[in-house]
Amino acid sequence: MFALYVTGTDTGIGKTLASCALLHALRGHGLRAGGMKPVASGCTRIDGEWRNADALALQAAGEPGIAYADINPFALEHPLAPELAARDAGVEVSLLPILAAHARVADNADALIIEGVGGWAAPLSASLMQADLVRTLHLPVLLVVGLRLGCLNHALLSARAIAADGAHLAGWIASHVDPEMERVEDNIEMLRARLPAPCWGVLPHAPDADPALLASRLRIPMLAE
Repeated sequence: MFALYVTGTDTGIGKTLASCALLHALRGHGLRAGGMKPVASGCTRIDGEWRNADALALQAAGEPGIAYADINPFALEHPLAPELAARDAGVEVSLLPILAAHARVADNADALIIEGVGGWAAPLSASLMQADLVRTLHLPVLLVVGLRLGCLNHALLSARAIAADGAHLAGWIASHVDPEMERVEDNIEMLRARLPAPCWGVLPHAPDADPALLASRLRIPMLAE
């Protein structure tokens, strides 16, 4: 099975857009691709259940028929760090429910995109780091780099942290988050030269971007081969 964990250089840098574009690209190759956002803080009450906008976007972009509860087993109301949002909700974020949901999604998919929270070092709970989930599921990592001033530092530190945690960085996607950023192409070239993994694509700055249209901008090496 093709599976990938999507993390970012920070929060709000386009992880969900990249994840949804990846799902469309995978489905375009004829794969049943499903998305997951195991832990999501910042939810709205819909039909009596907590729902997160990012997880709903993954559900819309992925294989039909996957239950929301499996896509997002921990839906937390407040838009805070997951550890704080879970504490406010009286919920303990733990590994076993995530693994059970992952198994159910995997039963209905040939490919799986799992979106993390914030940047790589953001905890899932007081006792659970994102690296713990990645190691348990043996997932390669894709890093979404938010293109703005400071992105070189953030990207290189993230890549080092991923390696130090024993995970494999399979690639990275550049995401234009600052339309005023200068020397964008030069920064991308410096990232290409320094990051120890290939660039899978560059996503433009477009607040209302359609991830289905952006799928063509991505090159997934294992599918291209």
